Amino acid sequence: MAAKAATAPVAEATEGGKAGGGRKKLLILLAVPLLLGGAGAGVWFSGLLGGEAPAEAAATSAAPAPRVPVFVEVPDITTNLAAPGRRAVFIRVKARLEVNGQQDATAVTAAMPRIIDLFQTYLREMRPEELRGSAGTQRLREELVARANLVAAPARVVDVLFQEIIVQ
Repeated sequence: MAAKAATAPVAEATEGGKAGGGRKKLLILLAVPLLLGGAGAGVWFSGLLGGEAPAEAAATSAAPAPRVPVFVEVPDITTNLAAPGRRAVFIRVKARLEVNGQQDATAVTAAMPRIIDLFQTYLREMRPEELRGSAGTQRLREELVARANLVAAPARVVDVLFQEIIVQ
């Protein structure tokens, strides 16, 4: 009876070991192909295998011919700023508007009186301390681009290029 009792736990252990080993094998058989597939996809999309990523392929096939930028001269603007106190502070701005193509340049030139009006109105509301530093100039650029796009729509102004900004 002692021999029978000793073999029973061994038999249970081997049966449990087979079931546990079967699960491990199944897990390995499922995990390895998934890992290899994921690694292969990562290498493919990163471009290491010479394949082109789908986003890049779509961008190169759907990209229109690049437009040549056209620059439209803005007449010099001299106006006073909203300065506290009795002393007047003036600003003088020389700028050019960058647009894409001659068609947009024609539309912007036609809307130039309105663009100048919006620029002057905006500049008159600014305080001298708002124009200090590169951050002030960048904010001014962004605001002027937004105002020019508002008036010149459907033409699009890409950028305002400052040639001269003098605050006196």
